[in-house]
Amino acid sequence: MKNRQMFLPALLYIVLVLSLILPASVAGASATMQLPNDYAITHSVVDSPSAASTMALNTLQGQATPMVAAGYAHMVGLKSDGTVVALGSNTQGQCGVGNWTDIIRVTAGGYHTVGLNSDGTVVAVGSNSDGQCNVGNWTDIIQVAAGIYYTMGVKADGTVIAVGDNIGGQCDVGDWRDIIQVAGGYGHTVGLKADGTVVAVGYKGFGQSDVGDWRDIVQITAGSYHTVGLKADGTVVAVGDNSSGQCDVDGWTDIIQVAARWEHTVGLKSDGTVVAVGKNNDGQCDVSDWTDIIQVAAGMAHTVGLKADGTVVAVGRSYHGQCDVSDWTNISRLAASNYNTVSLRNNGTVIAVGWNGYGQCDVGNWTDIKQIPTGENYHTIAAGYGHTVGLKADGTVVAVGWNDYEQCNVNNWTDIIQVAAGSRHTVGLKNDGTAVAVGDNQFQQCDVGNWTDITQVAAGGSHTVGLKANGTVVAVGHNEYGECAVSGWTDIIQVATGVSHTVGLKNDGTVVAVGNNYYGQCNVDDWTDITQVAAGGYQTVGLKADGTVIAVGSDAGGQYVINSWTDITQVAAGSYHTVGLKADGTVVAAGPDIELAKWNLGVVEYALTISSTPGGSVTTPSEGAFTCNAGVTVRMVAEPEDGYRFINWTGDVDTIFDVSATTTIITMHGDYAITANFEEIPPVNWPLIGGIIAAAVAAGLAIFFARRRKAAQAKRQGRKKAARKKRR
Repeated sequence: MKNRQMFLPALLYIVLVLSLILPASVAGASATMQLPNDYAITHSVVDSPSAASTMALNTLQGQATPMVAAGYAHMVGLKSDGTVVALGSNTQGQCGVGNWTDIIRVTAGGYHTVGLNSDGTVVAVGSNSDGQCNVGNWTDIIQVAAGIYYTMGVKADGTVIAVGDNIGGQCDVGDWRDIIQVAGGYGHTVGLKADGTVVAVGYKGFGQSDVGDWRDIVQITAGSYHTVGLKADGTVVAVGDNSSGQCDVDGWTDIIQVAARWEHTVGLKSDGTVVAVGKNNDGQCDVSDWTDIIQVAAGMAHTVGLKADGTVVAVGRSYHGQCDVSDWTNISRLAASNYNTVSLRNNGTVIAVGWNGYGQCDVGNWTDIKQIPTGENYHTIAAGYGHTVGLKADGTVVAVGWNDYEQCNVNNWTDIIQVAAGSRHTVGLKNDGTAVAVGDNQFQQCDVGNWTDITQVAAGGSHTVGLKANGTVVAVGHNEYGECAVSGWTDIIQVATGVSHTVGLKNDGTVVAVGNNYYGQCNVDDWTDITQVAAGGYQTVGLKADGTVIAVGSDAGGQYVINSWTDITQVAAGSYHTVGLKADGTVVAAGPDIELAKWNLGVVEYALTISSTPGGSVTTPSEGAFTCNAGVTVRMVAEPEDGYRFINWTGDVDTIFDVSATTTIITMHGDYAITANFEEIPPVNWPLIGGIIAAAVAAGLAIFFARRRKAAQAKRQGRKKAARKKRR
């Protein structure tokens, strides 16, 4: 036992010497983590402001990066010039972004929209029911995100602030530090830290906040009750509600961005294609044919993609397709109802798109429909809530669709020169200036038998209006909102009706309106140079003499995205969409989806130059000069040659996720030059090591034998003392 104890110091001495001599690369090999795909990924935490915060601040110094965002039923686009466009439901004013400038990032909540200014301040519009738009005093913000009813902001120092609904504790983020990105669901908030880990607060009922073991995360997103994380190796993890398969992302690879909302998850791949899982009842996951995409966003029941050329594509809920008119040509007249659009062609035939639940679009066999002389503002085609009416050249009338109130019983009409369709009734103007009507008469909207000298008729939800030859107007039917209060009107040359309001165009180009004004649909007092008016459910549209269009009232379907329209010769309005006939016979429409195809958010491109020092190379994407769209992430992989090791990335590294990792990503917010650095692994000097080991062994043995001799001497001396003591 004593011999072993004496030999132990010699062995420890040898180990100590070896640990000092062997190359540092051997001793430090455990500093990196080997992932299944053999990529070595490391993370480092830097004192605040974090490296990632510095990266985000870099965006404040550059140009706005085009991007899209999607809310519950609205869509937002950030243009390259820092202005913002929006369409879709505007019931809470969430699309009121027309005056925003100098914006560098946008996000959308359930019914509100948030914009980050280049100076770090924040603006917000839309519903403020829970205080989610109270961001006017925010400063030093580098990223914004929106939950359904709340708003979050990441500050330059890595802390987070939040306002709005906090019933689940989703705004309790005051103690968060080193945060570089936040995301919000229905009632939970997720934060990505600079070291690639994730924190969460708020609702936990579906496990949506169980992110404590996530590592190597580079981006996060949140659906209503699920959370998604993008890993540095391009794979994806997800937790929470999976009732619709929204968390089935295990097989995803090469992903560079993720988006989630409600019950579906979307992933953008490095090749510009897109994958999606989850609820698909409205086709929101039908993205398999998308290409050249550089960013994706997810709404409640729709998905939006920004293409490399700055245009936008979308799938999902589109309010029955009533705006699918891009291929229409040779059109001479338009009509619009709640959910469908009808047009008269130059050859007298009719086409219709949109909701066809009552067969109201079954007009394919109609022929010889009467054309309208240029400059006349009456209709020979008309669309009601669920029925469509057409006036033939011989003065007879045809109708298809919903007939529960006998609103389609027009087969015996003759000598008709104009038709109009209300929600559940139909009106015809005869060539002698009298009028006829059939259908629902609950509010006496069909009591037009005593009308004379009528030159135009219009039908609203439950009321009927007639324009007389002397420029005065008569009306019958529902009058709860005063929609029939037209007896004092004079000098009128055209009338139009919404569900519960009436509009009149005067011969001087001004407009008057009465009736329900809840959405401002009657605010037309300042209109001038108008040549035609149209009224939808709760909106009013005016065509100006220069071919442009204006509108007031409800914008619930995004039907006001008409500011860029030119060369328009006629307009029609439905409940959630607006249609315009151009001088060349083509048709434009505004409402959910259609204007997306016409958005061009602009393209910002930056140069990325990649090089390496001797001893290795960059294999992904390779070395050389590349042109990249602003805001995209580029994956870089450095591989050392035999006998060399990777040191780090140098150059313009502010937006590199981890400068010490062989596999990392860089986010393009400017022109960058990056170098991968390698160094030779020092050769092992075996003769020197052997000599040192031999010397150490010799020293150890010398110590061992010296102690052994000393122990033997002590033993002999002990025996002698014992003998002397015994003799005494």
